[in-house]
Amino acid sequence: MNSYAVLGLGKFGFHVAKGLAQQGMSVIAVDNDEEKIRDINEYVQDAVVLDSTDIRALQEAGIGQCDVAVVSIGEDIEASILTLMALKELGVETVIAKAITLVHGQILSKLGAAKVIYPEMESAKKIVKKMVQNMHYETIDLSITMKIAKLTVPLFWIGISVLSPIFEAEFEVKPIAYKHQGIWYTSFENNDILESGDILVVLGNSSHIEALSKKV
Repeated sequence: MNSYAVLGLGKFGFHVAKGLAQQGMSVIAVDNDEEKIRDINEYVQDAVVLDSTDIRALQEAGIGQCDVAVVSIGEDIEASILTLMALKELGVETVIAKAITLVHGQILSKLGAAKVIYPEMESAKKIVKKMVQNMHYETIDLSITMKIAKLTVPLFWIGISVLSPIFEAEFEVKPIAYKHQGIWYTSFENNDILESGDILVVLGNSSHIEALSKKV
């Protein structure tokens, strides 16, 4: 089992340390703020108040024996860089570092970070993706293998019947409901033609629903 050190216990670092510990991992949490150490102490194997740029203090805390270290220091870029350098000097095999800017990330990479993460940027991307999906494409898992997708009718389906064989022949999904001019329909006729702005609900194998999402 890998052992982890998390250095810097802001919101991101706190949740990383807590999450690793909840997965049964051995975690040493480090920060120079006693209050933050008190907050994390109940969740992790060890929590230590120290200056993470001090290589001797890191060594005494056993950080050098950890398999993975996560540098999660906030706005203090200098402390982030010095901490990474100290960890590499101690021989920590894998260091994952949080970066505030792209330049900061490039410096961390050059100094030996195995992976650089940008929590704010990644969080923003996820939020945007979720917002767009909620507007145009939503899925519901019925089982491990089956899903339902609810989507705004894409351009390539406008003008075709809800009963068109194209859904099963080309996309391997089956329409089960659609919304036209504010009214939902669950039974269809050949002259039920999809128009721009209609909402369609389809059922299919999980892999086919995922494939469809990439085309919409």
